[in-house]
Amino acid sequence: MIDVHAIEEYSKAVSLAKKSYQRSKAQGESGHLTALDGLLKEIDIISTVHLGTMNILLKKVKGTYTKGRRMTFAKNFMPLESRTSEFATKWIALCEAHLTEGIRDPIKVYEYMGFYYVMEGNKRVSVLKYYDAVSIDADVTRIVPKYDEESELHQIYYAYMSFYQVTGLHQLWFSKKSRFGRLLRYLEKFEAPADQEKFVYFYRRIYEPFRSKYLADGGGKLENTTADAFILYAQFYGVKESTYEELSETMPRLIKELSAYGDPDAIDISVDDDIQEPPSIISPINMLLKPFKKLRVAFIYARTIEKSGWTYSHELGRQHVESIFGSQVTTAFVENVPEDDSAYDVIKGLAEENYDVIFTTSEIFMKATMRCAMENPTVKFFNCSESRPFVHMSNYFGRTYEPRFLTGMIAGSMTKTDIIGYAATSPTSEVIAGINAFTLGAKMVNPRAIVQVAWTNDWNHPEKTKVNEQLAALGADIINNKTLAVPREETWKYGVYAMLCEVDPVTRLPKTYLASPIWHWGVFYEKIINSILSGTYRAVTNLYNDNPKLINYWWGLASGALDIYLNKSKVPADTVKLVELMKKMMIQDMFHPFTGPIYDSKGVIKVESDDTLSVDEILNMDWFVDGVITHST
Repeated sequence: MIDVHAIEEYSKAVSLAKKSYQRSKAQGESGHLTALDGLLKEIDIISTVHLGTMNILLKKVKGTYTKGRRMTFAKNFMPLESRTSEFATKWIALCEAHLTEGIRDPIKVYEYMGFYYVMEGNKRVSVLKYYDAVSIDADVTRIVPKYDEESELHQIYYAYMSFYQVTGLHQLWFSKKSRFGRLLRYLEKFEAPADQEKFVYFYRRIYEPFRSKYLADGGGKLENTTADAFILYAQFYGVKESTYEELSETMPRLIKELSAYGDPDAIDISVDDDIQEPPSIISPINMLLKPFKKLRVAFIYARTIEKSGWTYSHELGRQHVESIFGSQVTTAFVENVPEDDSAYDVIKGLAEENYDVIFTTSEIFMKATMRCAMENPTVKFFNCSESRPFVHMSNYFGRTYEPRFLTGMIAGSMTKTDIIGYAATSPTSEVIAGINAFTLGAKMVNPRAIVQVAWTNDWNHPEKTKVNEQLAALGADIINNKTLAVPREETWKYGVYAMLCEVDPVTRLPKTYLASPIWHWGVFYEKIINSILSGTYRAVTNLYNDNPKLINYWWGLASGALDIYLNKSKVPADTVKLVELMKKMMIQDMFHPFTGPIYDSKGVIKVESDDTLSVDEILNMDWFVDGVITHST
């Protein structure tokens, strides 16, 4: 005897199907289920791979395999057939089975581009989707399309297949191909209990609890995938088991961050020092209108002030803040902070000591800073890096390619061999933009100039001197290096951390400093702190509009936060005049280093004549201009 309850459920399912059908038709789409054989008509398939039986997520079951089945269902897999049909009788019987003993037999599906299409078991899927089941066992065969390098979706899918081949995890999907590799790197360091298979343990004990809490807290409403959310979480907290209480505390802040994650339109690049326009010293009228508050500001340094020019440049900025604001601001610093997870404890300690603002002056502290920022939302955190800003943490840096262009002009005009050496840390976008601007500056005054680049893979260790010898051996008579064994007392007051030098042809070591980009961090710190004291600081623009944006502070020569130091006793006077003229033109926005025509190192034009690269194109630069030759150390 047919269960009356199951009959009622079928009628409700049909009602859901009709609503879905009408909604699809109103949007100009087919109201029926998608059929894979129709999708594959114009697709070049290179192979099919039987993956075996596995438990798949029902939300990723998107359609049926054959056209003949598609008319029976609406797009949401709910049934369209009448109550008196043979189909309805079978659906109702499956409904009864599900309610009494459960649906156990695996269905048969084809997987294509990360989604599943049912060959056998459409009604089973329909019943389980009606009851909001999460997963079902399925015998899976993968259909692999020919790779299309122009298709971002193909790039993601092939990265997904590579990830699956290593881990056996088919449930994770990222919206960016690079995130598969990033998670793999995290998992390489992850250690499961000795008696457990690592990837299975990760999925069941770490990813699934995260997924459950993420969806329960509304994460499914965001455009990001759950895996996208997890990779951001892992970036700051690592891959580790978390209690329900820990996830409950973290998840609301993480979801807030995810609202802008991976969306370039959610970031506003502040290229000018136009935070607001309060006076450089807090005015008397402001003091009357607002209660007096002494701001406590802390600075985190990766190296010692005495031995690191980079650290010293920030220390000069801190001292500038004290001299400008006097009793309004109290500052403190911690130097030589470890470049590992213990940095979190140092930053957390300052937050717990009730510091209002914390500046971490190196990108290596970004992870620890962000973690502390999410845990201490009343403290304003800033990280000195060119990475993207976050809701809980702002970032700040400078358009270093501007002074790099000027030092390149000096190098190009003074080289006798037409070969210039350039020691760089690693090929990040900021470093590449600096190398390219330097090369363009050199070639502007010397079309024969070649820039030989050697990677140190180390950001601030003075012992990296062999790279100079390597570049000199390549014929470079002028080298731009971050760490130099050359006396430069004259530049100590600027906190110089990189220098353009002539090379001794015998020793192959730098001998005479010529010029250097320099930072005036005090300019930035003064304006940020001034805006905080005056109540005009915002980490987010358009805060009350429908489209708020995070702020990325990226100032250049015009702001005064960046400049160039010239050793005028060594650089020819005419060259000094030319450099100062070009500097003035950049400040007045009359010249841009990345104005075309510009060709890459393969001879392909990247910037057409009179075109100029956008801010986003510079921030994401991943190619070298003509004249650059790179070498590993």
